[in-house]
Amino acid sequence: MTIHSCEIDARAGGGYKLMISHPDYAPEPMPFFGRYLEVTPPTRLVWTNEEGGEAGPVTTVTFEEKDGKTLLIMRDVYPSKEALDTAMESGSTGGFEETFDQLAAFLAERG
Repeated sequence: MTIHSCEIDARAGGGYKLMISHPDYAPEPMPFFGRYLEVTPPTRLVWTNEEGGEAGPVTTVTFEEKDGKTLLIMRDVYPSKEALDTAMESGSTGGFEETFDQLAAFLAERG
């Protein structure tokens, strides 16, 4: 996955816009955008995913300290089962494993 551009206003009511491509899913850059519903440093972020219109999920990420490390939990809530099924069929839910692998590699490099 390649991020071509990134604009973030990470505060409640602020927005974000990413231009992303992936050779297997979207070789041409595609916009991903939405707004932040909740920003509670350092424990919680909640945002909308508006590129999917009303069928877009709301994403919640929490950060919890556990044994001196950070446990990251990410949840997407779709407005309906049909919206989730459509997202799964399109492959748009398949990038999380790669994203977390990249995060793990990034963190491992920093010791």
